[in-house]
Amino acid sequence: MIKTALDWFKKKPPVATFVELSSIEVTSDPVRPELSLEWRTSLGRKIFALQQDDETLAVICLAFTNDVPQSVRELDLMCRGVGKKNIAVAYTVWSNRRGSGFRIIQKVVEYAKVQEFDRLVTLSPLTPTSTHFHIRNGARLIAINSTTQNFEYGLKN
Repeated sequence: MIKTALDWFKKKPPVATFVELSSIEVTSDPVRPELSLEWRTSLGRKIFALQQDDETLAVICLAFTNDVPQSVRELDLMCRGVGKKNIAVAYTVWSNRRGSGFRIIQKVVEYAKVQEFDRLVTLSPLTPTSTHFHIRNGARLIAINSTTQNFEYGLKN
């Protein structure tokens, strides 16, 4: 049987799944490879991935705080603090396939809404790549710090 172009367009793409990971190869992180796996999984921190079959399409690391950090050191201290952690902070994100960075950000926005976080912000490096990525994906710049910048993704419907 010969497939037509219409049949090809009707075919649904494979579904990617948003999952929490307990381990990653930290040297694969192009943003913050110096942060250990132990650091990324302790004290109110989680690692998530967008996976399809056996392939990891994108990875994002989140920390949970009650304020917006200006540095990785400040983020570490805020995670250790007491009180309700109502802010999800994405401190690194990378993709292994074009378009997957955008897709994992969408999943994190959904996750933050379901978990009832008040805010979803980033702790991003001061690079044009980071700026373009977050602005292109719907975030707004909220602060420029000495070595980082913060963007915020809207959680309101």
